[in-house]
Amino acid sequence: MQLKNDLLIRAAKGQAVERTPVWLMRQAGRILPEYRAVRESVSGFIELAQTPELAAEVTIQPVDILGVDAAIIFSDILVIPEAMGLPYEMVEKRGPWFPNTVKKEADLKKLRIADGIDDLSYVIEAIKITKKALNGRVPLIGFAGAPWTIFAYMIEGSGSKTFSKARAMLYTQPDFSHKLMQMITDSTINYLKAQIAAGVDLVQVFDSWAGILPPDQYQEFSLQYISKICDAIHEVPKTIFAKGAFFARKEMADLNCETIGLDWNMGIKESRQLIGPNKTLQGNLDPAALYGNAKQVENATKIMMGQFKGSRHIANLGHGVYPDIDPEMVKIFIETVKAY
Repeated sequence: MQLKNDLLIRAAKGQAVERTPVWLMRQAGRILPEYRAVRESVSGFIELAQTPELAAEVTIQPVDILGVDAAIIFSDILVIPEAMGLPYEMVEKRGPWFPNTVKKEADLKKLRIADGIDDLSYVIEAIKITKKALNGRVPLIGFAGAPWTIFAYMIEGSGSKTFSKARAMLYTQPDFSHKLMQMITDSTINYLKAQIAAGVDLVQVFDSWAGILPPDQYQEFSLQYISKICDAIHEVPKTIFAKGAFFARKEMADLNCETIGLDWNMGIKESRQLIGPNKTLQGNLDPAALYGNAKQVENATKIMMGQFKGSRHIANLGHGVYPDIDPEMVKIFIETVKAY
């Protein structure tokens, strides 16, 4: 199906665009009262993500309400460990929690490489429903977590300020760590390929905990595996968003992907110099800027747009939108980008 608005795809590929496309990480979520209404109709986040009709509904809401240039499928990065045989729960106000964790080589025997189709059929079904409902209005983004970030949760068992158990594992059991990383990588490639077959127009890999590793370990235990994913996927454009990995921007220039996402701590000019002209940069307004009033949000957005001017760019925040931000300020951000 021909896309009516293909700005995102063209910008990712470095083709000419009439204006900069804009979307937001976590746009389908808690900022929208319409999302909260759907969420309250089920037992919680996981049930919502696993009910394809509802996941499709909340995926499309930001397109209708906020006017973004892309939808991103409503799901979670932690569906991969679950598909590999390590289920998780979503604890209200605390985040994800794994009743069991992976501690040693023997635990790998209890895990499988996810096929991405049957074991994640609810995501694939949600993509098909969403694509049909969008009817080519805007592209649909698929996504997965980066292997290091997924590994960190599988070892740690929950979110953490330090992820010290997961980081210890890289030092004390490097061979085991590489084996698990490879299993996650293979599962992720299968999953992203299944998403593409179901109809997503672009994929993004989120390395949420990139910034807690030292540069040499990031190279060995994260970037290496992200690179394998990039090399395996060639059907659609790919975006890599590695939060906090400011030290790896030069290396990211060599990844086989179209777009590099910048977090709000990464200087735009410096990032462009390090990454070079051949990648599209995505981002990177500080989400906290949206706590401002209308004039402040407009000014902050214009300053960011000015810094990206004249180079390949997809407008976004430098991280997900915070849940208590006023949707009206999000609209001002989007409208300011569109008018720039």
